[in-house]
Amino acid sequence: MSVDDIVEAAPILQLDNIGKKYGNVRALRGVNISVRQGEVTCVLGDNGAGKSTLIKIMSGLHEHTDGTMTVQGAVRRFASPRVAQAIGIATVYQDLALAPLMSVWRNFFIGNEISRGPFLDIARMKRICGAELTKMGIAIPDLDRPVGSLSGGQRQVVSIARAIYFGARVIILDEPTAALGVKQSGVVLKYIARARDAGLGVIFITHNPHHAYLVGNHFVVMKLGQVVLDARRDELTIEQLIAEMSGGEELVELSHELRGVSPDRVVTPQLVEHGGVTAPDHTASRLPRNDEA
Repeated sequence: MSVDDIVEAAPILQLDNIGKKYGNVRALRGVNISVRQGEVTCVLGDNGAGKSTLIKIMSGLHEHTDGTMTVQGAVRRFASPRVAQAIGIATVYQDLALAPLMSVWRNFFIGNEISRGPFLDIARMKRICGAELTKMGIAIPDLDRPVGSLSGGQRQVVSIARAIYFGARVIILDEPTAALGVKQSGVVLKYIARARDAGLGVIFITHNPHHAYLVGNHFVVMKLGQVVLDARRDELTIEQLIAEMSGGEELVELSHELRGVSPDRVVTPQLVEHGGVTAPDHTASRLPRNDEA
């Protein structure tokens, strides 16, 4: 599928003028985002930009207070995450929602176990789990090993493969590379591309513009609950994306304010005068140890 075909395709998930208020606090205002299958939509923003609130609305954890959310042309308002999952929107949170001491295959089917009569069909679940992980390009010979013994990148892949198997058409990834090193981040980014190539609409939430630009087709930058940049890959460079993430015009204003500051200046160490308050001596009131009694 060409880029032109993706652009012309109808969005699988559309947010129009979405807003969210918590009492008198407005967390989101006028957010417009289109997510299409077969592309990675990167949502970037600093802390407090509104990314977490946006995730909660799309995943069904919270309802929006303004605007409309459309899934495959139908206006939707999710009452719970289960409703969102049933429609095909899955969320992989930063903590992955995995049980570290349970096996890989148990985590893959947790909450959706396959039974044969009154018993679990363990052989079938292992077979499906292994096949789905192989599709994602990861081989785990021992599916009985605790999932906590896997690397951070492998655990991310288990969560992504699980979401795809259970019918996700849109997958939301909440900061999947935030706690990973360079090598493991590369593993996760590779599997994000695989999910895109499988025809899913991928929403990649991140604060790292370098990671986003490696796999993204569409970039949305948020600031203080609003969208300040909405552009496709051929409309901006990595330098422009970094500049927008770093503050854009605010950074330019800050540089003007700091023109008189010399960053290469080194101050000679000197005695700092304090308020003259003596720290209390707690040794006198200390209770004696057993060997001192």
